[in-house]
Amino acid sequence: MKNNTSIFKKIPLNPCKNSWKRLYLYCGYYQLGGFKVREFKIADQFYLDGQPFKILSGAIHYFRVHPDDWYHSLYNLKALGFNTVETYIPWNLHEAQPGKFCWEGQLDIERFLNLAQELGLYAIVRPSPFICAEWEFGGLPAWLLQANVRVRSSDVGYLRLVRNYYKELIPKLARHQLNQGGNILMFQIENEYGSYGEDKAYLKALKMMMDEFGITSPYFTSDGPWQATLRAGSLIDEDILVTGNFGSKGTENFQMMQAFFDLHHKKWPLMCMEFWDGWFNRWGDSIIKRDPQELVDSVMEVIKQGSINLYMFHGDTNYGFMNGCSARGQRDLPQVTSYDYDAILDEAGNPTAKYHLLQKAMQAEFPDNFYAQPLVKQMGTYPAAQLNECVNLTATLDTLSQVHQSFYPCNMESLGQNTGYIYYQTELLRDKQDEEKIRVIDARDRMQLFMNQELVAAQYQEEIGEEIMVTYPSEKVTLGLLVENMGRVNYGYKLTAPTQSKGIGRGVMVDLHFVGRWQMYPLPLEDISKVDFQGAFKEGLPSFYSYTFHVDHLQDTFLDLRGFGKGVTFVNGHNLGRFWEKGPLRSLYVTQKWLKEGANEIVLFETEGKYKEQLVFSNTAIIDY
Repeated sequence: MKNNTSIFKKIPLNPCKNSWKRLYLYCGYYQLGGFKVREFKIADQFYLDGQPFKILSGAIHYFRVHPDDWYHSLYNLKALGFNTVETYIPWNLHEAQPGKFCWEGQLDIERFLNLAQELGLYAIVRPSPFICAEWEFGGLPAWLLQANVRVRSSDVGYLRLVRNYYKELIPKLARHQLNQGGNILMFQIENEYGSYGEDKAYLKALKMMMDEFGITSPYFTSDGPWQATLRAGSLIDEDILVTGNFGSKGTENFQMMQAFFDLHHKKWPLMCMEFWDGWFNRWGDSIIKRDPQELVDSVMEVIKQGSINLYMFHGDTNYGFMNGCSARGQRDLPQVTSYDYDAILDEAGNPTAKYHLLQKAMQAEFPDNFYAQPLVKQMGTYPAAQLNECVNLTATLDTLSQVHQSFYPCNMESLGQNTGYIYYQTELLRDKQDEEKIRVIDARDRMQLFMNQELVAAQYQEEIGEEIMVTYPSEKVTLGLLVENMGRVNYGYKLTAPTQSKGIGRGVMVDLHFVGRWQMYPLPLEDISKVDFQGAFKEGLPSFYSYTFHVDHLQDTFLDLRGFGKGVTFVNGHNLGRFWEKGPLRSLYVTQKWLKEGANEIVLFETEGKYKEQLVFSNTAIIDY
């Protein structure tokens, strides 16, 4: 892309409503005198309107970034000297319940594409049903677990559900194709399928659906760059471009890809579709960091040989309960709320040392590209938020949830719940005066057991099912279990494992028998305005805590959660995500877009009975290294 300072200066520092309708749409598809059809072609090179084109792309997931912050991230991508933005499409957000679709607010993908186009950025879109992305269930909706289908396969039932989704999604994307006046260059068919399966009929079915609903642009697949994954996950015999995912050793990985191309007599450009410039983080592990200069050297090694998509350019945040989960053996490893990723931009969207070093290297290698100073948010703090009121979970269950009754306990999915918590309750009769054993069979992922509102035990993952010895305080006792879904696996062999179903699985045993007559309270916590703070409060139990603070000047900030145990945080009703004293993340990022001048409210749902009278803020993330 040539330096075009005069055009770039027209880009507004703040987007306004309907600004995409302006005539200066910088991907250049308008000409005086009418409409020009543009073409992106894959041959021996990438060609844009007949001219060789190197894709310099960065990943920004619109669904992880507040819509009012999209501009900031996209602008900084353009200012870096890059020309393209890449994003996934999360099925589980757009169709959270079967047949109920959402395309508004943070899910307005068309607005995101329009804004990118205004800034002169092309787009790569990855609309596959599965996205991985360190995202809850890899982007698959949890209700699929009740549909009796095999995901990521040519199963007829599964493809029917994908088609229902694509019927809504694909036409929205089709009108943003480059050849339709938009900015999308190409579309992914499936994501890293070669690391999961080899069902070519499935891949072909996805392509046919996308064709049916209006895609005429080139397709691609992305996989690990070695023979086995490329063979299993590609449609090379269908002439679908093969791209690779890796984060180092660019020359070596491109050589493996080139050998695969040669084997199939393909003269294609080389592209790394995910160049991992950092990595995600898990609860209880150390934060993963990458040396900035080493990263830049590795990026330039790739760029000199082919095209690149930086994964991530801006990671931002796993808001709500949307963090994914990796696995090692039989143990699940849920990821933290922050998706900072040690990326080119930090969690707030500000340039890092990697940004400045990479921009300098780009200027030396591609002096004719456009470059600009990046936008920088001023991070700040606020006066401490003061505890206003609190209430035990059990005292407000009836306002938060509608009770379901069943002889045997049901899992989350069978009750129509995707994420969050679920509370189970039944009554037990004392059969002996000494200790009795209780076993919770197949609960996922973390469980707390209460007897007459007193905590008896907490178990996590493989601990669940171990004997819990209790002494009944009376002839009849109330047994309560709070079960938390810590996030479904987003990659690999456990995608169809029984552990993907959350809540209580097979049941609860007292002595040697399963007990029945359960009351179940789903707690997705989608609307915390229903919390009744007039109810009872006793320390040491799962509870809601309401804090208030005043804002005079809006700034992005971090909420310091040191001193609290485990739970989720809401700012003015918006779920910021999970916190856990286990670390390494000890704070939560708060965009100013969810704050307001004047009075603000923070509500914590904390499950360990640990709280403070004040909540304090920080201008930097708080991390246990």
